[in-house]
Amino acid sequence: MIEYLDALETRTPQSREQALMQRLPLLIAQAQTAAGWATILKEVSANDINSRQALAQLPVTRKSDLKTLQQQQLPFGGLTTTPPRSLTRIFMSPGPIFDPEGKSPDWWRFARPMYAAGLRSGDLIQNCFSYHFTPAAFMVESAAARLGCTVIPAGIGQTEMQVQAIAELRPDAYIGTPSFLKIILEKAADSGTDISSIKKALVGAEALPPSLRQWLKDHGVPHVLQMYASADIGNIAYETMSDGVLNPGMVLDEEIILEIVRPGTGDPVAEGEVGEIVVTSFNPDYPLIRFATGDMSAILPGISPCGRTNQRIKGWMGRADQTTKVKGMFVHPSQIAEVVKRHPQVQKARLVVSGEMANDVMTLHCETPDHSDVLQASIIATLRDVTKLRGEVLFVAAGSLPNDGKVIDDTRRYE
Repeated sequence: MIEYLDALETRTPQSREQALMQRLPLLIAQAQTAAGWATILKEVSANDINSRQALAQLPVTRKSDLKTLQQQQLPFGGLTTTPPRSLTRIFMSPGPIFDPEGKSPDWWRFARPMYAAGLRSGDLIQNCFSYHFTPAAFMVESAAARLGCTVIPAGIGQTEMQVQAIAELRPDAYIGTPSFLKIILEKAADSGTDISSIKKALVGAEALPPSLRQWLKDHGVPHVLQMYASADIGNIAYETMSDGVLNPGMVLDEEIILEIVRPGTGDPVAEGEVGEIVVTSFNPDYPLIRFATGDMSAILPGISPCGRTNQRIKGWMGRADQTTKVKGMFVHPSQIAEVVKRHPQVQKARLVVSGEMANDVMTLHCETPDHSDVLQASIIATLRDVTKLRGEVLFVAAGSLPNDGKVIDDTRRYE
């Protein structure tokens, strides 16, 4: 028998839509009390925004705009309705982009994907999201508190200690990136350590190709579900299972309105057509109105076999812009521009992200007359300083990089 976190997950689509549209004018009015939203939504009458058609007339605010907005008004660009010092935490993601966390329980709404993954009161979780500056680990922490789960705050890195903790504490589940779970399983196999207590995994922050899901299953973790979330919104959608079988698509969270729009516009596309994900989030501290994530997906018609009645998306289907994720961290074109700015010898550069998921390789191709080892080492250090990720540098001949405006080229395979 399938269990649900609450009755919201199984209400009729009609009653859900009606409830969301009734709440929408109140959300708009609340957002307009924040200086940033007051500017973005100027001359908008909140009472008139009571349908998807009306919502679609509002301007889109893009994730890629946040850095500029926040530089104009620190720390949140005037988009929060709660003063910064009345929050629980303030996070700083590469960019930098600042994200708030309010005081309400399960503020990020992570209990839904964790419950759908089979986590219950008394379960022990190895939390392998980063605790350093970014919010993912705390998304798990707040949901675990709501569900009554105990957390091992493992973070990332220190693979040998990760394996030792699993072997000795015997956690029931892993939460983190799929690539790091693969690394842990490989390390345990190399050392002959038994970490078979982990039968469930909830993964996110990077793509989970079918080949990697199968690899994880073949190496002892039969139930692997992924979630789709962001540092700005929290939980957006999550996978479910029925009788041990993965259900198609990802079920939307109950506290958002999701639109699929034509990339670069705010125009909704037809159901089933691939486009950019735009989210309106009912968050009292950080209301987001038509927030374009930069991620691509499509609406999957019908209701999930698990019985949850909310809309589904097909999952993550790439990026609408050149911003990409490497090892769970966003890399922005503006960061590559910053690297080039610090090294005047570089005439042009393009970041190429290659390899297969769980084995990302980041290489900065640079057109420069100076091919010295000293410059190469200096650029490598700058790349790591700016992106917080390790990368390689490859010098290429002047004029050899394509003249196509591309700063980041993601050539990874997801099959």
